Amino acid sequence: YPIRRSLYVNLTNRCPNRCTFCPRARPDGQLLVKGHDLHLEDEPSADEMLTALAAARPQNYEEVVFCGFGEPTLRLDVVLQVARAVKNRWRLPTRLNTNGQGSALAGRDIVPELAEVIDAVSVSLNAPDAETYNRLCRPTIPNAFTAVCDFLRACKGRIGSLRTTAVAVPGLDLEAVRRVAEDELGLDFSVRDYNVVG
Repeated sequence: YPIRRSLYVNLTNRCPNRCTFCPRARPDGQLLVKGHDLHLEDEPSADEMLTALAAARPQNYEEVVFCGFGEPTLRLDVVLQVARAVKNRWRLPTRLNTNGQGSALAGRDIVPELAEVIDAVSVSLNAPDAETYNRLCRPTIPNAFTAVCDFLRACKGRIGSLRTTAVAVPGLDLEAVRRVAEDELGLDFSVRDYNVVG
């Protein structure tokens, strides 16, 4: 699905978080981003994704982004296969938008694999500490906030472009999140609008 000059790849609707601010938490359950319905009946294979990408004419875009209403790293093998093809066939930069739990979910450091085919990573930090993260993001894995911070540290120096974000949830101390991102982790930080996706 296209947004501005980027072509987005939605691989899954599964996510280890149940964020209070996620559109999937809305009563209507609609998974819409900029008018694109992202609900998947089935998870597409890498070949199906590449066929869909080719039909979308990726050469008309500036980058391909792995993102959606699910966590892309839950399908790491497909991310890697599709990203490699994007780099080889269309010579386009690739970006991964993630909650940063991929290594914890895989039970190993996935950053070396990502670094081979992913040019940029954007991680939803969303909190300044574990207590706030657990309250807002409601992760299903233990020690999720620590896992996110560890993933960010692992990406530093190995991924070309790395940034953190937080959704401007009412009551969230965004300056505290900024301090963690910029001062403690040494990373770029940006704020995403609350109730605006895409």
